[in-house]
Amino acid sequence: MKAREMISAMIKTENKAIEWKARHGLNILRVSLGLIFIWFGVLKFFPGVSAAEVIAGRTIEKLTFGLILPPVSLPVLAVWECVIGLGLISKKWLGLTLLLLYFQMIGTFLPLVFFPDETFAHSLFVPTLLGQYIIKNIVLLSGGVVIGATVKIRNTDIESYL
Repeated sequence: MKAREMISAMIKTENKAIEWKARHGLNILRVSLGLIFIWFGVLKFFPGVSAAEVIAGRTIEKLTFGLILPPVSLPVLAVWECVIGLGLISKKWLGLTLLLLYFQMIGTFLPLVFFPDETFAHSLFVPTLLGQYIIKNIVLLSGGVVIGATVKIRNTDIESYL
């Protein structure tokens, strides 16, 4: 096989791969994001299992000025995350699902503000393991934004939200 034929075959293969990614990439992103939300949500139903349980409970407690304690907030958060996951996977009420995702993501970043001594080691450029766990949520948020760019809400859909 000549070099020109090999290069042509490689280009055709790459073009097919790109077409496949364009056809399936958004669904893969949506379903994988949904699975992550369900997985991490389910963990919060079982005390002592989720790595984010303590910080999530303390964050919600601080955010609500001590009115909502972890025994109440964690099951609510677990349901919230599972609802997000199910909405992403099923594509039902996707606009509302993404709104829940965005609000949940805001909450995940609050420990960086509320508990900087626990989320950063020496400076804002050196996150602790907990800080890294939180900061990686930028990728989840970015995935939600990409999915959100595909959602079209018609006026008739708005009436069904009310």
